[in-house]
Amino acid sequence: MAENKENLQAEETVEEAVEEIVEETEPTAEEKLTAELDETKDKLLRVMAEYDNFRKRSQKEKESAYGDTKANTIAEFLPVYDNFMRAMSTEATDLDSFKKGIEMIFNQYGETFKKLGVESFGEKGETFDPNIHNAVMHGEDDSLPENCISDVFSTGYKMGDRIIRPAVVKVVN
Repeated sequence: MAENKENLQAEETVEEAVEEIVEETEPTAEEKLTAELDETKDKLLRVMAEYDNFRKRSQKEKESAYGDTKANTIAEFLPVYDNFMRAMSTEATDLDSFKKGIEMIFNQYGETFKKLGVESFGEKGETFDPNIHNAVMHGEDDSLPENCISDVFSTGYKMGDRIIRPAVVKVVN
C-alpha cells in the first residue's frame, strides 16, 4: 500500500510537471492575437502583390490586343495596296484596260470591307437619321418626301452598331 501511495504521488507530481510545461508553452491571448495579425498582414501583402501583377498583365494584354488587331486589319488591305502598286507601275496604253484594273481594285477594296464587317450607308433617297447622317445642307424638292437625302457628299461606314464615319449629306423638305 505504501508503494501505491508513492506511485500515486509520483503520478501526481508528473501530471503537475506536465501541466506546468503545457502552461508555459501555450501562447497567451496577446501572443495569439499578434500571430494572427501577422498572418493577416502577410495574406494582405500577398493579395496586393497578386492584384498588382494582374493589373500589369491585363494592361500588357490590352496593349497587345490593340496592336494585333491593327496588324490584322492592315494585313487585310495589303493585297489591295499591292494591286494599286502594280497598276501604277504598268504603262497603260489603253485607257479602258486601266479603268477596268482600277474597278477591279475598287471591288477588291469592297470585299475587304465586307470581310472586316464594315458596311456603307447614306445613299440618295434614304430617310435622314441624325444619329448616323451629318446634314451639311438643306434644300427644297417637291419630288422627294420629307427628311429625304437628296445628295451624298461622303458615304458613311459602320461596323455592327458602331459608326466609323457618319455620312455627309444634303437633306430636302
